[in-house]
Amino acid sequence: MKKLILLLFVFTSFFANAQKTENIIIITTDGFRWQEIFKGVDSAIANDKKFNQGDSTYIYKKYSSSDFKESRKKIMPFLWSEIVTKGQIYGNRDLGNKVDVSNPYWFSYPGYSEIMTGNVDVAVNSNSYKANPNVNVLEFLNQQSKLKGKVAAFGAWDAFDRILNEERSGFPVISAFDNVGGNKPTDTQKLLNEIRNNSFKPFHEDECLDVFTHYEALNELKTKKPKVLYIAYGETDEWAHAGHYRSYLDAANQVDKWIKEIWDFVQNDPQYKNKTTLIITVDHGRGDKTKAQWTDHGADVPGASQIWFAAMGPEISAKGEVKTESQLYQKQVAQTIAKIMGYTFTTSHPVADEISEVLKK
Repeated sequence: MKKLILLLFVFTSFFANAQKTENIIIITTDGFRWQEIFKGVDSAIANDKKFNQGDSTYIYKKYSSSDFKESRKKIMPFLWSEIVTKGQIYGNRDLGNKVDVSNPYWFSYPGYSEIMTGNVDVAVNSNSYKANPNVNVLEFLNQQSKLKGKVAAFGAWDAFDRILNEERSGFPVISAFDNVGGNKPTDTQKLLNEIRNNSFKPFHEDECLDVFTHYEALNELKTKKPKVLYIAYGETDEWAHAGHYRSYLDAANQVDKWIKEIWDFVQNDPQYKNKTTLIITVDHGRGDKTKAQWTDHGADVPGASQIWFAAMGPEISAKGEVKTESQLYQKQVAQTIAKIMGYTFTTSHPVADEISEVLKK
């Protein structure tokens, strides 16, 4: 009888700790500040005529509240309803919960490289840097037998071909105005290519509007069913650089709606339901010490190293907004992705340890 009880204990323990995540979706929204994530509308920026696009009434009506928790929920309703209930959100520095980039540059290419490679390569010091010599976690996962050919990335910015080193990595990276579908696009892919190529191009040929990246990625999710999918939205950064606070908030709010659309599909599809983890983060922060610097980032902008991170899925316990004092780093995201999928990311360059707090039950 004792042997039977011991066997049952081992059996149940094994299945309690068994790998539950079979798919992962990583989402970034370029340069969206932790301040709006955790504190909602910044009235100092919203009231400034240089930044409110002449429409502070719109900002206050749509996104503001006397309660900062209501304001942040108006900006990111899915984050502050579903994810906060079932997942974890890190980076509220007002509570001592800190997340920072480790690279010394505090702008996009080095940030995305750090996220994806788990490594700080100081040679990666420009947004026009060549194809990334560092191996990324998506490339590593694509080399695993169960995941081979089931990895894809979509980014609004054309630099993602280089950041993820598409030529070497061996998985498709659809960035900016790249066509989807290759030589044999479906009717849906033909339409996506056509409307994107004939769209308004406020960021010229370097970056397409996020709506195209989103629906290209969503179509991939629905038809090709990748097990590892990366989606990189860019308009939060573009509208911030332009000093358009209303559009910056609108872009973030739209990303939140798209995340909900993705999750609703995931939770209604047999391959993905209850077997998919969602990770959301950013490549860098923005200025805040001097309010006018909210439009900018870089090593000379105080606060631009400060970021945030959220996760939800079968391996993620429901801790909600994490309020404990701690210091996490962007370079830990890559190994966290690998561990969630049941692997240890190893390559020729150093890889930072995972965020163990995320994985604790």
